[in-house]
Amino acid sequence: MPTIRKAVIPAAGLGSRLLPLTKALPKEMLPIGDKPVIEHTVRELVESGITDITIVVSGDKNLIQDHFRPNGPLVQQLRRDGKTDYADAVEEIAELSRIGRIRYMHQHGPYGNGTPVLNAAEASGETDEPMLVLWPDDVFVADVPRAQQLISAYEKTSAPVLALMPIDRQDSVRYGVPEVQQALDGGLMQISGLVEKPSPEKAPSSYAAIGGYVVTPAIVEELRQQTARWYEHRTGEVYLTDAINAHARRNATYGQVISGRWYDTGNPGDYIIAQLAFALAHPQYGPMVRQFVNSADGAAPDLI
Repeated sequence: MPTIRKAVIPAAGLGSRLLPLTKALPKEMLPIGDKPVIEHTVRELVESGITDITIVVSGDKNLIQDHFRPNGPLVQQLRRDGKTDYADAVEEIAELSRIGRIRYMHQHGPYGNGTPVLNAAEASGETDEPMLVLWPDDVFVADVPRAQQLISAYEKTSAPVLALMPIDRQDSVRYGVPEVQQALDGGLMQISGLVEKPSPEKAPSSYAAIGGYVVTPAIVEELRQQTARWYEHRTGEVYLTDAINAHARRNATYGQVISGRWYDTGNPGDYIIAQLAFALAHPQYGPMVRQFVNSADGAAPDLI
């Protein structure tokens, strides 16, 4: 069984739920704490031993590449000015790109979140090994990185794995909800399917598939077949969850309940919560933010 060394970050979306904030700034570059959200994802992958990261982008997202690209002149200027800490920070981001061997490719093909996964798998020339897929909208805070938890689950099962989180059934209409066939040890669950955004009374479980997958060659083949059908009929979209659901109906598929705290940054309300949570946890700025929050008497009208 090969060790998982590849990962895909789909980053070609429009960020429409965050407009007008994302009109000129890619949603993946919005800050969470003192880092853009996509950097949190890259760091998680590198910390989990991933050495081949593909970021699938659309044509107007050069800022992502600029962020991870080395910038020698800037580093030299910072060092001349005695700003060693800033220079080290800039160099460390470029080092992430080197260790993770980040490459970029433009999404092409049908609309849908399965397309960038298929693009990355086929572009690598190697579709016979598993890979991680992480959305840059999601940030996890955990003692063991979410990516590592998914890798560990794959090493136990040799099968596709979905990241799961417990939810209130009333929230099932927002998520893909797995059909749990068997609960195993350590939060591992065998699943037989995935129902997309069911009503609470029809939700097959109280878990949601969120923020991460181990995709196997069989899932890539499902995506390839979906894409071929799309080109025949030119209707609908190509979704990763559809490919996983089709696979799970006939083959062993698992979910791993992720230990940690999940922050969704893909919509305004949750993005604000994530920002506040990271600000409060910051060792330098947390006390300042906490003092402001505790002393605020309601809204801050001058800032709204």
